[in-house]
Amino acid sequence: MDEERKSQLLTYCRLEEFAEDEQVMSLLESFYQSAVAYMEQAGVRQPEAGTPRAAQYDLCVNAMVLDWWDHRDTKEPATQVNDNPMFRRTLTQLKLTEVW
Repeated sequence: MDEERKSQLLTYCRLEEFAEDEQVMSLLESFYQSAVAYMEQAGVRQPEAGTPRAAQYDLCVNAMVLDWWDHRDTKEPATQVNDNPMFRRTLTQLKLTEVW
């Protein structure tokens, strides 16, 4: 993850104060890489920077990273965890409009 993307992700997750914390940044990097892998395995490749699809892609990745951050210590039953409906809609749209 480059510095610009890292800064955007820190801002989205409201974690700017942890920018120098190596443990937090390592965990955030892991979440980011996992989110990118999830998107690719879901059939959505990373779009060209600066495009509307890139903005949608980044929002999906951000939402996954934030969700993993917020729930990293959660021990609630899986039945109580619901997907963010906007994330699901955006992911579906990206999948349906992917050009291979």
